[in-house]
Amino acid sequence: MSCQPNDPPLRLDRSSTVPLTVQLSGGLREAMSGGLLRPGERLPSSRALAAQLGVSRTVVTEAFQQLYAEGWLDGRHGSGTYVAEHGALPSVSVPPNAPGTPAAPSDGPGAPAAEPRLSRAQARRLGMVDLRPGAPWVRSHDEAAWRRAWRHAASLPLDDDPDPRGLPRLREALAEHLRRTRGVRVGPENVLVTRGTGNGLDLLAATVLARDDRAGIEEPGYQRAHDVLASRGAEVVPCRVDHDGIVVDDLPFDLRLLYTTPAHQYPLGGRLPVPRRERLLSWARGRGALVVEDDYDAEFRYDVAPLPALYGMDPERVVLLGTLSKTLSPDLGIGWLVARPALLERVAETRCRLSDRTGVPAQAATALLLERGDLDRHLRRMRLEYARRRRTLIEHLGPHLTGDTAGLHVMLPLPAEAVARVVSETAGRGVLVEDTSRASHGEPTVHGLVLGYGAAHPADLRRACRILAEVVGREADGGQELR
Repeated sequence: MSCQPNDPPLRLDRSSTVPLTVQLSGGLREAMSGGLLRPGERLPSSRALAAQLGVSRTVVTEAFQQLYAEGWLDGRHGSGTYVAEHGALPSVSVPPNAPGTPAAPSDGPGAPAAEPRLSRAQARRLGMVDLRPGAPWVRSHDEAAWRRAWRHAASLPLDDDPDPRGLPRLREALAEHLRRTRGVRVGPENVLVTRGTGNGLDLLAATVLARDDRAGIEEPGYQRAHDVLASRGAEVVPCRVDHDGIVVDDLPFDLRLLYTTPAHQYPLGGRLPVPRRERLLSWARGRGALVVEDDYDAEFRYDVAPLPALYGMDPERVVLLGTLSKTLSPDLGIGWLVARPALLERVAETRCRLSDRTGVPAQAATALLLERGDLDRHLRRMRLEYARRRRTLIEHLGPHLTGDTAGLHVMLPLPAEAVARVVSETAGRGVLVEDTSRASHGEPTVHGLVLGYGAAHPADLRRACRILAEVVGREADGGQELR
């Protein structure tokens, strides 16, 4: 293959509302998928391409960074930027009505199935702004710290019999991290390293639940929790929530386990008030139930003081689950389960029986990030970054939003009959959103959109908010747009 750079024909429309970076990444993506740019071919330098297109070099470098992240490009030190050798990824056929979004609820058996849901990578290849919840911004980490952590992990000898509870040094570092960030006083004897909250919940369910035990989940709530508990043979019982969180007075009396998200209820966004937390723990003690506290994005709070973790209020009755997937990246695959030592040892025995484990290199890399303070510095940067993105949503949709005091998503309530139209129209204009049906375990009781603002580029987020404001404003005000 020639080492001379290929100059693909690219055209940018400065009159378009689509940012130049998005136009450029889309044009290059199309050239690679269509064969104009072939695997192994060299691209022009960012400086040369910027001069050719008459744009700033920042536009080109950001487009390249996006394509690097998607796996389209490969950088070779001192040589330049090349099309990745694995070649173009398959193209995606997007239905014209609502790309990648669930179809309207079916009318019963025999109704047409929903369109397949677009993956995040597919949405990026189509140049869409993805506001579906569940993903953080992964392109602002400290690259030097990241490389240092993995070099350190690679230098350690392999272990043929790793501790099922996790590396002792990581458990110590996580215990200190939880003390500082969540006010939870624990030691390494309380911490088991998992691959994430789903893995932690699965191990716990396999340990404490017998077939047909009743396990409560929030309604609406986290679908993954429902699936995990059901797969372990539990009878899963939806439990009502309101704008503050789980409604304790409505809880069934015979639950063996209750899964809840008190720091930032998913998807409504409520923060469980302290009096209700106390009533919940009193209910658990009176019923002999175990409360599973999913602390999935508690590190990110805005304009509010932190509330005490349930675990810190009653370590005997609560198991705390957490993850770094929202803090750093889902690819890291590191989370934690915090419990009283006797229960934690039972979970460790279950893990051995199931041959389940968390990769030691990832644990060692995470331990160094915590020990050197790299994770804390990253958290401080991202709190500021997410706060700016949150302000963008509030500026455009503020009067209509709920659950915006914490986390990486907000709730936009809508009339039931308007949801499908809003999802379809915004998708047709290049913005993917998710409605509450995916968080409902039966017929939805709450209607609206769950908007995730963690993963979208700030410029894309502003454009998407303007589109949402127009579409929702017409629905809400009979033709009047939101400001």
